[in-house]
Amino acid sequence: MSFETLIGYLGLLGGLVLLIWLALRGINIILAALLSSALVILTNGLPIAAGLSEYFAFGGLGAFTFAGKFFLLFATGAMFGRVMGESHAASSIALALVRQLGAQRVLWITVLASTLLTYGGVVVFVVIFAMYPLGLKLLQKADVPKRLFCAALALGSGTYTLTALPGTPSIHNVISSVSLGTDLFAGAWLGILGGSLMFALGMWYLERERSLAAARGEGFEPGPGDHSLASDPGEDSYPSWPLALLPPVLVLATILLPRLVTIVLGESAQDIDLLAFANSQPVVWPSLALVGGTLLCVVLFPTLRSRALHCIGEGTQDSIMPLINTAAVIGFGGVVTHTEGFQQFVQLMLEAPLPPLLSMFTSISMISAITGSASGGLQIFMTTMAQGYLDMGIAPGTLHRLATMAAGGFDSLPHCGAVVAMLTITGLSHKQAYRDVGMVTVVIPVLATLVCIGLAAVLG
Repeated sequence: MSFETLIGYLGLLGGLVLLIWLALRGINIILAALLSSALVILTNGLPIAAGLSEYFAFGGLGAFTFAGKFFLLFATGAMFGRVMGESHAASSIALALVRQLGAQRVLWITVLASTLLTYGGVVVFVVIFAMYPLGLKLLQKADVPKRLFCAALALGSGTYTLTALPGTPSIHNVISSVSLGTDLFAGAWLGILGGSLMFALGMWYLERERSLAAARGEGFEPGPGDHSLASDPGEDSYPSWPLALLPPVLVLATILLPRLVTIVLGESAQDIDLLAFANSQPVVWPSLALVGGTLLCVVLFPTLRSRALHCIGEGTQDSIMPLINTAAVIGFGGVVTHTEGFQQFVQLMLEAPLPPLLSMFTSISMISAITGSASGGLQIFMTTMAQGYLDMGIAPGTLHRLATMAAGGFDSLPHCGAVVAMLTITGLSHKQAYRDVGMVTVVIPVLATLVCIGLAAVLG
C-alpha cells in the first residue's frame, strides 16, 4: 500500500470520525460537514474546486441537489406544522388522544401514528413536521422528556416502515425493487420478522427509559422554539378535536388517495392525467397536500385569519435551518463517494472471504454509514455491488429484503440527514437526544437484521 493510499484511507476515516465527534459536541452541523469534507478532499487528492463546488454542492449526492429537490417539502411541511401549532389544533387532537388512551401512552401514540403515516407513503420529513406540534402537547400532558419523543418518532417513521415491512412504498423498497426486478413484497417473511423485532425491542426500550426518567424526576421542558406552548391560551379556547382533525385528514387523504385509486383501477389508472401526475411526483404532490392542509387551517380557525400570511411566512422560515443542515450532511456523503478509497472498498468487500449474506450486510452497512443515508447507500450498493452478490447465489427476493433492512441501520449515525433534520426541528442537540435515537435506529435495527440474516442462512 502506497503512502498516498494510506493517507487517503486515514482521511476518509478521519472525516467520518470528525463529523460525528463535532455533531456530538454540539458544533454547528454545517461547519462540521464543511470541515469534514475538506479533510476528505485534501487527504484523498481530490480537486479542491470540484470537490467543494461539484461533489459537495451540486453532484448527485450534493448538498444543493438535495436542498433543491426537497425544498418544497420542507417549506410546506413547516408551514403546516406552524399553523397546526399556533391554531392549537394539534393541542386539541393531543388532548383527545390523552383522554381516550391515557397520557402515559404518549410514546405508543407517537410510534403508531408515525407508523401509519410512513407505511401509507408519507415522506419522513413530512411526518416529522406534522407530528411535532401534536407531540409537544402530548409530552406536556404526560410530562415525558422531549428526547424520548424524538426516539419514538424515529422508531415509527425511520425504521421498519421504511426498510422491513413488505409492501411499503418507501424509496428504499422501491430502489431495491427497480434494481433487482422484484416486487415490493419480496422477502415478505424476513421483513415481517425483522419489522416485528424492531418494533417490539424499540417499544421495550422506550417504555423502560420513560419509567427511568420518571423515577429520576426528569420531565418535559419546552425549548425556545416551541411557539405553540409559549402562546397557549388554555384548553377552553382550543378548537374541537373533530374540527382540528380535518386539516391532517385532508393532507393524508390527498397523499394516499391517488395510490389507492391506482391499486383499484390497475393499468387503466395510467390514462388519468391527475393520477399519473400524483404518482410520479413524490415531492411535489405531498407538498401540494400540505398547502391544502395549511389553507384549510386558515379557513377553519378564526385565530389564524387576521395574521395568516405572517404565520405561514414564519413557517417557511422554520424550514430553512432543517433543510440546510440536512443538505450539508448529504454533501459530505457526496464527497466521500468520489474518493478512490471508497471505490476500492467496494471491490474489497466483493472479494472478501465472508459468507455472502454477511459480506452483503457489511458492505451496505459501511456505505450507508459513510454517506449517512439509507437511500443513498442502497442506491450505490445496487448500482455497484448487487450483481456480484446475485452471482454468489443469493436469491433476488432475499437480497432485496435483507439489503434494504441493512441499509437502515448504520445510516442513522449522528451525521444522518434525517436525524439532523429531526433534532433541528425539535430544538434538541445530539448530546441531549442522540443516545435514545441511536438505540432505536441503529442498535436495534442492526440486531434485527442480523437475526434475519442468520435465519436466512440456516433455512436457505
